[in-house]
Amino acid sequence: MSDISFIILTYNESVHLRRLLSKVVGINAPVFVIDSGSTDDTVAIAEEYGAVVKVNTFENHPKQWDFALKNCLISTPWIIGLDADQYPSEELLHKLRTFSDKDVPAGVNGIYFNRHNYFQGERLKYGGYRNFYMLKMFRNGKGWSDLNENMDHRFIVEGKSIIWKNEVLIEDNLKEHDIDFWLTKQIRYSNLTAQEEFQRKKGLREQTLTPNLLGNPDERTAFLKKIWWNLPLFIRPMIYFFYRFVIRLGFLETTSGRLFHFLQGFWFRFLVDAKIRELEKQEKLKAKA
Repeated sequence: MSDISFIILTYNESVHLRRLLSKVVGINAPVFVIDSGSTDDTVAIAEEYGAVVKVNTFENHPKQWDFALKNCLISTPWIIGLDADQYPSEELLHKLRTFSDKDVPAGVNGIYFNRHNYFQGERLKYGGYRNFYMLKMFRNGKGWSDLNENMDHRFIVEGKSIIWKNEVLIEDNLKEHDIDFWLTKQIRYSNLTAQEEFQRKKGLREQTLTPNLLGNPDERTAFLKKIWWNLPLFIRPMIYFFYRFVIRLGFLETTSGRLFHFLQGFWFRFLVDAKIRELEKQEKLKAKA
């Protein structure tokens, strides 16, 4: 039996789940699926591959992961948390098949994977997306979901972490070939992001991690976010898009990639700022009432 257990979040993921489970089944690891009430064949597919299925109403990703870690009876020393639209490359699969807890250096409780993102079937290679490190694997009992985030989910671990740079986790959401699906999802995400940033401005929400430009990938992100939150609304999307599209060479992407950088790097950020402005206006109106 493997030293790893998998936890996978799902909601109507029949298009993705079989792709993922068919790859990890050879690792001989326990699999837990936390479903948000799917109406398609997601649960049936999970059970076909022997996964333990639990259902929990979805509020946001950090809270769903918190539920998963507290309600899955995991006995292995390590846990991997995945979304259904992710799957391991052959290099990562080999690493996981041969993984042993005794080979991990002392004091290391977290492992970052190198995530490669795809948008509408094309890999994103520029704009800061060529190599994107995410903490996806952690020691049982030493990792938890960061509930101080409303939108950008991350796991937090005690102690040290390492990065597997050459073992790639692929993220390829087939539903996003339908641009309306992607836009609808981003509108929903913009509400969560605007609420979070509005609360941070008011001091109602803190960062769990200590911002550190020279720290691990998540500590560097925390450092950059702290700068971002203090930039002026509506100006910062333009700065960020210029950084991604020009400085980080996003213009060299395929047509799908350039579309992604414009929509996710500018349109989405501008939409968030517009919603933050609305929340600020509503607060002023309440104060006057």
